[in-house]
Amino acid sequence: MSKIFDSPKAALDGLLFDGMTIMSGGFGLSGNPESLIPEIKASGVRDLTVISNNAGAEGFGLWMLLQTRQIKKMIASYVGENKLFETQYLSGELELELTPQGTLAERIRAGGAGIPAFYTKTGVGTVVAEGKPTDIFDGEEYVRENWLRADLSIIKAWRADSEGNLMFRNTARNFNPNMATAGKFTVVEVEEIVPDGSFDPNNIHTPGIFVDRIVKCTLNEKRIEKLTTRERPISTASYADKETA
Repeated sequence: MSKIFDSPKAALDGLLFDGMTIMSGGFGLSGNPESLIPEIKASGVRDLTVISNNAGAEGFGLWMLLQTRQIKKMIASYVGENKLFETQYLSGELELELTPQGTLAERIRAGGAGIPAFYTKTGVGTVVAEGKPTDIFDGEEYVRENWLRADLSIIKAWRADSEGNLMFRNTARNFNPNMATAGKFTVVEVEEIVPDGSFDPNNIHTPGIFVDRIVKCTLNEKRIEKLTTRERPISTASYADKETA
């Protein structure tokens, strides 16, 4: 049975239900499943728990699901300048489990590896550790963190073959590969679907065994959340003169 579907809507067919947990890939706006999120919005599914590094930006990404009040709880690391997220959280509409970024990544990796819990020093002595078990190792205190798993992982990759072997580019590789392993079902949108045998096995970032459905992305804006620029030197010669001055 082919893993390749002809539209984002078809790729999500039969997978969505109220109260489910969804992992959504991306780091900032890099590697967001831009084509799949609007289809989740259109489905009307509600009371979602969403695990993601952040919650999108105004008008983009998971922000869409916040706008329609489809997300009940976020497990995230960075909320950025997302005013809608802030408003809903402060008003009590949205539950939030704020997790240090490295801990979030490791909780997801642990979920994919079948490791129910692990210990870390991150957060010891802070609100992050409140209500969590702690233990002493080599004379140091550590806090226990539990794995994260999801009913569905939606991720974005650069390339896939028909078996679901994936390659990612740059920052998009931060959370997407781990999330692919931690979902009961994984749907991936890709920029390119390449012929089987195109990949050097040593360069495959996520093996196809973790991927259930593939769709070519219909949205690929790759927005920049915060554009920062600097003035270029007037000329190469003048820059060299400063170096030798």
